[in-house]
Amino acid sequence: MRSPNRRLAVAVAVAAATSLSFTACAKKDDSSSTGGGAAGSVPAGKTVDYAKLEATLNGSGSSFQKGFNDTAVAEMKKVAPKLVVNYAGGGSSKGKKDLQDGIVDFAGTDSLVKDEDKAKFKGEFLYFPTVSAPITVSFNVKGVDKLNLSASTVAKIFQGDIKKWNDAAIKADNPDATLPDADIKAVHRADGSGTTSNFTKYLKAAAGSDWKLDAGDTVNWPADSQAGNGNGGVAQAVKSTDGAIGYVDLSDAKASGLKFAAIKNKAGKFVEPTVDGAKAAVDGASVKDDLTYSPLDAAGEKAYPITSPTWIIVYAKQTDKAKGEAVKGLLNYLLTEGQALAPTVDYAALPEGLQKKAVAQLDKIQVG
Repeated sequence: MRSPNRRLAVAVAVAAATSLSFTACAKKDDSSSTGGGAAGSVPAGKTVDYAKLEATLNGSGSSFQKGFNDTAVAEMKKVAPKLVVNYAGGGSSKGKKDLQDGIVDFAGTDSLVKDEDKAKFKGEFLYFPTVSAPITVSFNVKGVDKLNLSASTVAKIFQGDIKKWNDAAIKADNPDATLPDADIKAVHRADGSGTTSNFTKYLKAAAGSDWKLDAGDTVNWPADSQAGNGNGGVAQAVKSTDGAIGYVDLSDAKASGLKFAAIKNKAGKFVEPTVDGAKAAVDGASVKDDLTYSPLDAAGEKAYPITSPTWIIVYAKQTDKAKGEAVKGLLNYLLTEGQALAPTVDYAALPEGLQKKAVAQLDKIQVG
């Protein structure tokens, strides 16, 4: 449940977006400038008459992006009343498998499709980046309100090498803190997860040989660690367990009232997980031709190092005309009006250059 203040923030942002451009159509802009736009502004997209979209779209996958999806879809309903969009979550692995099997019309994922799995899909698929956000390292330790953690320390905690909160490695990151002689209870995702993939990829890159569990949607966690389904499940487990620590997206961590650590970035600065920190990480990332990129362990003093990208993936060939037009309309909305809503629910909007590339890629979706 969002707090009243958060609901008010969303309402204010929606009103701002409405005053700028809610004419039920997003206007195409051929400007080639790059860089970020004004806060709360609506980036240009394709011309779409949202009111004419009439279909039911089903999606599954990333729980990391669900907060953004739900907020944007609820607002889109005001201008596309005949469009029904259901997004079930379930984890990035499930979303990719469901799209592969033709169970859903689109999938949310924070991790890329493995090369060996690409041939299993029913044709070419496209990655559409939507937002990014920090993955917090959230904790519940009596008497501890603030915590600094380096990549090496995080790695050793989650693979079970560090078992007590007053361990020397945690003390070294927090020389002025009073840390209890209490057991650490690490919490990870039970489902195949893009959040897990990005969290473990960060540790593999930033902690080096101190991280021994490799990286992926699933890894072999220590037997004495706990598990939760989705980001919300991990957040709840951390909140209800004394001595717990887990990795959770910023939106769910805030909604659950969790405390989260400042993480030492590549520049040697302890940086708290914020939308601005995520934006700084994404701004420095290199984008590939298929619009995939990684902001993990990014350079820059302000970059939050565990920043996750997220995408919606869809088939390039849409055989059902009504659904195909609806898929394009939904993506256009998420890439335009939806971008103005992103910061209100703790996500970073796309940099302008990447947003324009994503809008341009809509032309690759063939309908009918």
